[in-house]
This record gives sequence, C-alpha cells and structure tokens, in this order.
Amino acid sequence: MNEILGKGDYSYEPLPDWAHLPPEVALGDVAGIAVDDKDRVYLFNRGSHPVVVLSQNGDVLSTWGHGAFANPHGASIGPDQCIYLTDNFDHTVRKFSLDGKLLLEIGTAGISSGFMSGKPFCKCTHSAVSPSGDIFVSDGYQNACIHKFDASGRLLKSWGTPGTGPGEFNLPHNICCDADGWIYVADRENSRIQIFDEDGRFETQINNMHRPSGLAIAPGSCPDCIVGELASYLKVNREFPNIGPFVSIFDQQSNVLSRLDAKTGPGLEPGQFLSPHSIAYDSKGDLYVGDVVDADWGQVFPDREMPAPARRFQKLRRVSPAAS
Repeated sequence: MNEILGKGDYSYEPLPDWAHLPPEVALGDVAGIAVDDKDRVYLFNRGSHPVVVLSQNGDVLSTWGHGAFANPHGASIGPDQCIYLTDNFDHTVRKFSLDGKLLLEIGTAGISSGFMSGKPFCKCTHSAVSPSGDIFVSDGYQNACIHKFDASGRLLKSWGTPGTGPGEFNLPHNICCDADGWIYVADRENSRIQIFDEDGRFETQINNMHRPSGLAIAPGSCPDCIVGELASYLKVNREFPNIGPFVSIFDQQSNVLSRLDAKTGPGLEPGQFLSPHSIAYDSKGDLYVGDVVDADWGQVFPDREMPAPARRFQKLRRVSPAAS
C-alpha cells in the first residue's frame, strides 16, 4: 500500500498505476477533469487527444475533440449529464454530449471581449451548471467577473470587478455549484473561495488557503471544499514550506479538515503535486487531480529540468479512517 495522505474522513491512497494509457494517447497538461454518473473519468488535456475518457478500471474508452480546442482549461459535467468545456485561449464555453457531439457554444471562437471589459469572455477559466440548469462561467485571466447564462446560452447577468473586497476578484479561476444553487468561486490570487447566491449576491468566503486553483465540492448542502493550493511563484518565498502545492479540504468555517501532502515538497511522485489545476471525485469519494506541468514547471522549479515523460494527473483512492 502507498502512503496514506490526509486524515479522518478525507484519507486517501495514491494509485500511480491506475490509468492504462497506450503510447498513442500521450496526455498534455490535464487542465480539466470531470466524472459522469457512471464514474467514467474525462481528462480535458492539452495533448493531441483533448478529451480522454477512462473507465473505473483506468482503461481508455474513447478520445474525442481532436483539433477543436486552442487551450483546454476547465471541465465540468452538469446535472444534465453533458460536459462543459472551457477554452481560455479561444474565449468559449462549449457544451457537448458525453460522446463528443457539440450541443451549444457560448462566446465567439477566437474573439475576446477585451481586457477587464466585464463582458463575456476574455480568457474565461471554468464553468458550472446549477441544479436549475443555469450556466455560470468564471472569466478570470483578463477579466474579473462571473457570468450567468440560461440553459440556451442567453446571458442573464454578470457581476464582479477587480479588487480584494466582497464580490471583487483577482483571477477567478474555478467555479462550482452546490445542491442548493450556491456558487463557489476560487478567487485565486486573493487566496480565498467566495460564495454567492444564484443572483450574484455575496454570502460569505472561505479563507486560510494559498492560491486556490483546482476546486471541487463535496455532495449535499453546505459542502466541504476540496482545494488545489498552488505554491508561490515569487522568488522571495518560492521555497517557503507549508504553502503548497497540495490539496486541502475545508469546511464552511475555513477550518482545514484534511491536507493531502506527502510532506516531500512539490513534485510528480505519488502523493506529490506540482500545480493542482483540476479536481473531480466519483461516487466512491475517490479523487482525480490534474497537474499543469508544462505550464508551471519552470515557476516551481526554475533551475531544474522537467522529467520526461511527466506525470499529468493522479487518482487518489479514498480509504476509511480506520485504514489511515
């Protein structure tokens, strides 16, 4: 058995040999991960096979999306069991059937709304669907807002401006909707999760984290948040311990319930993380974490050569507290 990460109800064992990828399916950075209601895993990645679908046994079931994306960034599966893929270089969010049929496109491919325009989209980052079917999009790299669309892709409202106050953002990087319709936004460079109602009214925030990048939420009301925390990329504190990269689980009161960290610093070995950009979980509570290695290796290890091949994601099997 591999080393157990975390504690209590959030204890996990890394499974480094879970995925069985043939040589012709070489992953790029796994920027987005989603899991459907049959526990099939969708890796939205920056390789030549943009969507790789895996079974629960780690076997490749299909690949699709070839040549369709400029820069995969975010993936989520809605209550409608369709997959929503966010392409930040293309400024689009696209809805597909699970076998890859395009059903809806929001945004105009290759056309930006303009730096800090407040309009959709300027390097959008992620999307999520509420229980009512509305689509929420975090628009983060050159915007600082959230956009709400109805199920047909009609814009209903936008909110957010640059800043550090409630309802302001400094790179909204990831977004989730819970069972009650609350909206969770990973406000990355403000090091917090902001929580809103479906009309964009600020409710509260979760703190005590560092640069939240990947984000998932546990099932049910008032869910715990599963957060991929990044390391610092600043020279002044790049080597400081205990500020990432790792995956942490927070309750709604900003308490850290568990931290998944091999305590060996950043890296690509089992239980280590480099830049945990995407997180998803299945019906058993197992986690899937994608690292963006090509994009961030030089930020984390400016003086070290990147290994080849580089591990792009890992599965973490949830274990009982007794086993941990």
